[in-house]
Amino acid sequence: MSTFPAVKITDNIYWVGAIDWTIRDFHGYRTGRGSTYNAYLVCADRITLIDTVKKPFCSEMMARIASVIDPERIDSIVSNHSEMDHSGGLPEVIAAVKPERVYASVMGQKALNEHFGIGNLIHVVKSGDRIDLGSMTLEFLETRMLHWPDSMFTYCTEEKVLFSQDAFGMHLATAERFADEIDPSILAYEAATYYANILLPYSKLITKLAETLSQSTWKPAIIAPDHGPVWRKDLGTIIGRYTEWALQRSSRKAVIVYDTMWHSTEQMARAIAEGTASRGVDVKIMPASLVHRSDVAYEILDAGALLAGSPTLNNNLFPSMADVLTYLKGLQPQNLIGAAFGSYGWSGESVKQVEEMLAAMKVSLVAESLACLYAPDQNMLEKCFSLGVAVGDELIKRCDA
Repeated sequence: MSTFPAVKITDNIYWVGAIDWTIRDFHGYRTGRGSTYNAYLVCADRITLIDTVKKPFCSEMMARIASVIDPERIDSIVSNHSEMDHSGGLPEVIAAVKPERVYASVMGQKALNEHFGIGNLIHVVKSGDRIDLGSMTLEFLETRMLHWPDSMFTYCTEEKVLFSQDAFGMHLATAERFADEIDPSILAYEAATYYANILLPYSKLITKLAETLSQSTWKPAIIAPDHGPVWRKDLGTIIGRYTEWALQRSSRKAVIVYDTMWHSTEQMARAIAEGTASRGVDVKIMPASLVHRSDVAYEILDAGALLAGSPTLNNNLFPSMADVLTYLKGLQPQNLIGAAFGSYGWSGESVKQVEEMLAAMKVSLVAESLACLYAPDQNMLEKCFSLGVAVGDELIKRCDA
């Protein structure tokens, strides 16, 4: 019996990936529940491996393959995505099984050769191409910039399995392989966190992809992503969530993220939150020193307003706020309104810098920024409350439009 057994997905397809129980950071995104690197073995007449795993986990994947077949029987490999968590083990697998071909997109061929110098072993496939595995067929759809230039989907026609690489996945290490075996609240949170931190910048492309899939002949019964569990029931739930997230509609929710040195900016944040909440808006206060940047991204996913506050330190905004706002800028959230605020001792550059960063994110500033000298007095706290009211009123107006 294998220490690392494969898991049957269908009668002819197996999960042969690896579980990373310990990873806690993925490109600056906190992965508090670990992750998986999913690979799939298609046992057709011509046996095919869909993706590989991160290099340190290659032996685990090979053991799972060996629990089903002799790995040397693998005829071909499909690389849906060349990022190292999916291709890191590829050179080792090629050396061990000596496949006839490695299939990749045009940009996948370029990336894999730049990574590993694989050469003529790679055969390019494009959208609409099919490869005959004898008893089964694989079809391909290029999904450029979802989320790398090389990304593509592979679909097994006979088994109705969509290998969706990083789409519809999540960073979640579990002993269970199927989404329907996992607490729905955990699935909902991790899927949203994954979308917010990985796919949010590509939302317009996801909307187009959803249209393409709805018009295609593909009718998947199973979605097999490269991270997290396999979806075999209620596929409309995860597809519907992606469709909704991609629209980035404004909601009656405001996120207030700030940091503070001597609690002055904190007092401002609390007063602003009271004003915003008084208008019937859901408010999330997030101290940057106590929460992770990826948690802020998660809350922004379904928010309509972003308010940011920072004290001034050495003529600059506070380092933790620079971190959060730089991270959010890269994720390109859309349709947000907001405001800037903060306290200072003598120079006071931070509020202007927060304004500039929100403007760079295309956050619509709907209230005049507030800069407070030292600790806020009652008059300043009332101004903060009024700022919150103004943001709340504008948010409700936009949501009701």
